[in-house]
Amino acid sequence: MRVGSRTSVRVRQTERVSISYDVNPAGERPEDVSGRPRPRVGLLGTGPWAHRTHAPALAAHADSEFAGVWGRRPEAAAELAREYGVKVYEDPDALFADCDVVAFALPPDVQAPLAVRAAAAGCHLLLDKPVATTVEEARAVAAAATRHGVASVVFLTLRFAEPTAGWVTEQAGRTGWFTASAHWLGAVFPPDGAPSAYADSPWRKAKGGLWDVGPHALSVLIPVLGEVTSVTAARGPSDLVQLSLRHASGAASTAVLSLGAPRAAAGVGLELRGAEGVFALPDWSDVPGAYGRALDALLTAARTGTPDPRDARFGARLTEILAEAEDQLR
Repeated sequence: MRVGSRTSVRVRQTERVSISYDVNPAGERPEDVSGRPRPRVGLLGTGPWAHRTHAPALAAHADSEFAGVWGRRPEAAAELAREYGVKVYEDPDALFADCDVVAFALPPDVQAPLAVRAAAAGCHLLLDKPVATTVEEARAVAAAATRHGVASVVFLTLRFAEPTAGWVTEQAGRTGWFTASAHWLGAVFPPDGAPSAYADSPWRKAKGGLWDVGPHALSVLIPVLGEVTSVTAARGPSDLVQLSLRHASGAASTAVLSLGAPRAAAGVGLELRGAEGVFALPDWSDVPGAYGRALDALLTAARTGTPDPRDARFGARLTEILAEAEDQLR
């Protein structure tokens, strides 16, 4: 596998937060807790993930304004917008024109071209994983963010949830890693029971655990063990895929991924082993809170001009690795 290079790029500090704001009774734009104008955030998507995570987190966020919703199903968009008292948009470009930030809760093949359009409109990008399921589209999103000087962050749950986010940072500061093993075994399509609420998703049915939960495992293994220098993929039962990875640090890791695990076998775990000992990924909860922290990271990148390490370029690198694995499985 070719090792992806990542050069340092500064995003343009946004000027859009100074426009497109409603005024309060005193004739001033809404402000965040620091006294800055609150950026307006629009949501694309109306599925279970949008209902359970994106919309609640955006509505609760103190330093931004949840401005509106667009969805491919107008009636679902209208319902979600009505629930949160925000505007429903019939056209995504109209939402881009009104907003400073766009949050995505869409399938990757729908997300990628819309993210390119949103970046061209000057909107910062809060992306879902995977950014895309083709290398070409993932790179196009990253290139658009760079070209138009907008910030981007990919919502990778383990990198924003607590205590997992702090744990990853702590482990990344250690050296002498030898090996790691990860498993993310979901029962979205279990062989022994009813599918989960996320089963009504054509792209998940088509792409399986490799693409849906693979980004989560890689998002922890890479910052701790280093860039992936080679990958070998093998199939197991159902949609199960096992990845064997080598890293720039010299360490080796494995990741076992599935959405079709039996209910009793489902679970998530990651263990690191090295010269300093054995370290296990802690449990986490409060996914809407993690999404709020992802928005915090995006707003910080937009304000400072310093790219976040979990940006669209990192998302594109994850797609490159997963696409190579998929090619081997063919």
